[in-house]
Amino acid sequence: MLFDSDVLIWMFRGSRKAAQMILDEPERKMSIINYMEVLQGAKNKIHLLTMKHNFMHLHFDILPVTEAISHRASILVEEHALFDGLHVTDALIAATACEHHLTLCTANQKHMKNIAGLDFLLFTP
Repeated sequence: MLFDSDVLIWMFRGSRKAAQMILDEPERKMSIINYMEVLQGAKNKIHLLTMKHNFMHLHFDILPVTEAISHRASILVEEHALFDGLHVTDALIAATACEHHLTLCTANQKHMKNIAGLDFLLFTP
């Protein structure tokens, strides 16, 4: 399962529900986009190192943006930016899930619900 940034942030904020959902998943994955979004929110260097350590401890597989993902994301932006307000980062994350045939665990139903071929699990905090 590919975890979206919002679920990861909920985990770091102490949500037991988010933490349990992540712990229950044997194959934890995130896009490099998710990784950068979460680390960008670090309050200081210690917080940053703690988040990196937690990702390593939880054995997250961080998936890179490939040419195929970039291409699919650009199509998603063309199809959904005006209608759904889909942002570039969300398009890249959705494209990563689609290209790797992964379910995306996200609280972002608004932007993800209309993407054809995207299997997502709605997380409610």
